[in-house]
Amino acid sequence: MTSTAGHEDLPARGAGLVRVVGRLDAFGVALTERPISLYAAAALRIGYGLIYLAYLLREFPHRDELWGPGSPLTPTLSRELLKRTGWFSLLIFSDRPIYFEACYALAVVVCVLFTLGWRTRILSIVFALVVTSFYARSILMTDGGDNLITLMSIYMICIACGRRWSLDSRRARLRGAGDRRRPVFARVAASEHARQLGVARRVLVTVLHNCAMVVIGAQICILYATAGLYKVQGSDWDHGTALHYVLNLSLFRPWPALSAMADSHPMMIAVVAYLTVLVQVAFPFALFGRLKYVVLSMLLGMHLSIAVLMGLPMFSGSMVIADAVFLSDRFYMNVGRHVGRLVRRAASPAPDTSRLMESTHIPPQQVRPSKTLDRM
Repeated sequence: MTSTAGHEDLPARGAGLVRVVGRLDAFGVALTERPISLYAAAALRIGYGLIYLAYLLREFPHRDELWGPGSPLTPTLSRELLKRTGWFSLLIFSDRPIYFEACYALAVVVCVLFTLGWRTRILSIVFALVVTSFYARSILMTDGGDNLITLMSIYMICIACGRRWSLDSRRARLRGAGDRRRPVFARVAASEHARQLGVARRVLVTVLHNCAMVVIGAQICILYATAGLYKVQGSDWDHGTALHYVLNLSLFRPWPALSAMADSHPMMIAVVAYLTVLVQVAFPFALFGRLKYVVLSMLLGMHLSIAVLMGLPMFSGSMVIADAVFLSDRFYMNVGRHVGRLVRRAASPAPDTSRLMESTHIPPQQVRPSKTLDRM
């Protein structure tokens, strides 16, 4: 009887093995052939390119004190710090002001081109080099908002951030149209010559992109989870009074009247403190359910409040852009369609009302004599 039962379990085990193999095969196909979240990758490129460009333009009057030869952290001290930390910066190669000004102008140009999506494979590396150079040159002089941007700039080297909403995608469409106009024999010869190399390159790019997008999502989840767990350990957050002390910090009160008005509602401050901890701890688990958009909306409100009340727009902006990686491609496509419709509606010329009135002018009614008057 035991042997009979064992023989009866063989088909079930075989079916289970087939399901496992099928799932592994589907996972391998998805990993190597289907790049995920291309619109989210484009949103990361545009968002971080714009925010770092705005950062450089905002600090333009203070660039020498922050990163140049006139910084309190002199180039000599910066070199010693970089030796200890292992970071790298292009700004310490020379102490001449002209060299620093050239690097600053180059950084602005790189941010513009990277945002537009021009040659993103190369510009992503240059953009990461620019961000890490400015970050490493003056780690102790900034507000910490560029820390996340530095990490994301390194991750974006591996993602295909130029496939959507970029000059690269436009050039690829034009090139595809040109290839279709070529003779058939020329296309066959070209495809046969580079087929193997093209397949290998496509698989490598897809694998790097998918893995990097997963790493970016995991990075954001770890960031929120650790921030929430650290808050749980503090008594101020446990009592709901942490935001009261935050709103009264002199270094983070750009609008004292606004901070005082928010602090005048202790019940609201306590509720917001508890919701902040709850949303941050629950964030990694809410991504797999229907509450994802609700949680992302709450985080958006939280970061906007931090930007306004604490005067940390770069930190808040970098977090909002990082949260955009969890939005689906369908969401971005719908947003793109709505924005395109609004742009076309705004760009369409207004109708000429004078001509419309002329075309719809009704002539005066002509009164015809009645038959009775004709008889008379």
